[in-house]
Amino acid sequence: MAQQEDVFKKIVAHAKEYGFVFPSSEIYDGLSAVYDYGQNGVELKNNIKRYWWEAMTLLHENIVGIDSAIFMHPTIWKASGHVDAFNDPLIDNRDSKKRYRADVLIEDHIAKIDEKIEKEIAKARKRFGESFDEAMFRQTNGRVVELLAHREAVHTRFSEAMNDNDLDGLRQIILDEEIVDPISGTKNWTEVRQFNLMFKTEMGSTADGSMTVYLRPETAQGIFVNYLNVQKTGRMRIPFGIAQIGKAFRNEIVARQFIFRMREFEQMEMQFFVRPGSEMEWFKYWKEWRLRWHKALGLGDEKYRYHDHEKLAHYANAATDIEFQMPFGFKEVEGIHSRTNFDLSQHEKFSGKKIQYFDPELNQSYTPYVIETSIGVDRMFLSVLCSSYEEQSLEGGDARVVLHLPAALAPVKCAVMPLVRKDGLPEKAREIVDELKFDFTTHYEEKDSIGKRYRRQDAIGTPFCITVDHQTLEDNTVTLRYRDSMEQERVAIADLHKLIHSQVSLNALLRKI
Repeated sequence: MAQQEDVFKKIVAHAKEYGFVFPSSEIYDGLSAVYDYGQNGVELKNNIKRYWWEAMTLLHENIVGIDSAIFMHPTIWKASGHVDAFNDPLIDNRDSKKRYRADVLIEDHIAKIDEKIEKEIAKARKRFGESFDEAMFRQTNGRVVELLAHREAVHTRFSEAMNDNDLDGLRQIILDEEIVDPISGTKNWTEVRQFNLMFKTEMGSTADGSMTVYLRPETAQGIFVNYLNVQKTGRMRIPFGIAQIGKAFRNEIVARQFIFRMREFEQMEMQFFVRPGSEMEWFKYWKEWRLRWHKALGLGDEKYRYHDHEKLAHYANAATDIEFQMPFGFKEVEGIHSRTNFDLSQHEKFSGKKIQYFDPELNQSYTPYVIETSIGVDRMFLSVLCSSYEEQSLEGGDARVVLHLPAALAPVKCAVMPLVRKDGLPEKAREIVDELKFDFTTHYEEKDSIGKRYRRQDAIGTPFCITVDHQTLEDNTVTLRYRDSMEQERVAIADLHKLIHSQVSLNALLRKI
C-alpha cells in the first residue's frame, strides 16, 4: 500500500508540473480541497465530458440535454430532503483537534481487516503454488475464518447504525474496535454529530429583502424541476432521458485524496424517466451500459467492479456504484440509482403544481419513476490519469514518464517538430501544423533535442509526434512516432490526417460501447 501511495504522490506532482491540475489560489497558499485545471487538464476534462455527452445524446435518440442554473428556489432543497437529511456524521479527536467522518473511519478500519485477509491468502498462495484452493483456505484456515467473522460482525453493526442513523452506534463501533486517530494515535473521541453539507448564501440587495439560497449540492434537481418543460417542448415520450453537465458544491469536512473529494466539483448526470413497474429492467440496462462506456476506454477491465448499496438513500429502491481501482483502493466513480418517483412527487407536493406525465398508450396520467446515472467528472479525470501514468526504464539506462491516455481523450493529439531550426524545416513543419490544426489539437515544438521533445510529449500523453527532416523537403514524407511503443515509421504528409483520425476520433470510441 505504501508503494501505491508513493505512486499517487508522484501522479499529483506530475499533474502540477505538466499543467493538468494546480492547487487553487496557490500564490495565497491555496484553498483547502479546491483545485484549478491547467492548460492540459482542461483539454483532458473537456474531452471526457464530450465523450460522455455524445454517448448519451448521439447514441440515444430519446435523451436530450439541458443546462440548469446553479441557484434554485430554496424550497427545492426542502422538497428534495437536502435541508433536513443531507448530513455527514462527524467525530472529533480531542488530542489532534482534527475532525473526521465517522463512517469513513469505520470503512477504513474494515478495509484494513480485508488487507489482513488478503495477506494471509497471498502467503498461502506463495507456499502452496498451483495446488492452492482459495475457497477451501478461506473456510478452513483458523486465522482467516477468525478475521472474516470479525469483519462480518463489524460490517453488520455498521450497516445497521447507518440505516438507523444511529450516531451513538457509530461511536460505539469506533470505541469497541479501538480505532485510533491517524495523527495523534489516541482514542480520545467526542460524540458523533450531524453536519449539513450545503453552502448557504444570501440573494437580494438588503438584509430585510434577502432570502437564503443554497449552492446546489447536486445537478439532479435542476433536471427534475424542468422535466415537464423538456417533455412538452420536445414532445418526448416515456421512456426518455435528460442529461446535464454542471458544477455542484459540498462543504466537505473530510476532503482528501487530491481531486477525488472536493468542495467544488463537476457532475455528469442523466435522469431517465420510465413507467412505474419497468424501473428494474431499466436499472439493469443502465448499469450494464454505463460499465461498457467505461471499459471502452481500454484502461483495463479488471480495474472496475460493481458495489451494490446496502444502505439505500431515502428515495431509492436500488443503487449500485461503479468502482475503479485507484492507487488508494477501489473507489466510486459513478452511481446508478433507481430513484422511484420520490423527487417528482416531492416537487409536486411542495410546489402545488401538477407535474404528472400523460401516457397516450395507457390513456392515463402518472408520476414517472426515474433511473439516474451520476458520474463525477473530477473522479473520472483522476481514474484516467492514475491508470495512464507509467515510469518506464529504457535500454541504455534511460527512463521516461509516459501517460498512456486513451488517444481520443489526450489533450494534445499530435506534435510537429522540425529536426533542426534551419534549412526551411521550421517553415515546412508550420505548413503541416496549419493543415492539421482544424481537426486536431496540434503542438509545434522546436526547442531542445528531438529526444527531449519526445519526452515532453510523452509526459502529457500526446499519441503522435511528427518529425520533419531534410528528406521531407525531397519527398513530402515525415517520421511518425507512436507514444506507447515509441516505434517510428515513414509516412506521406498526405496520409497524416487519415492515420491520426483513425486513432484519436471519438467516433471510434463510441462504436466500442
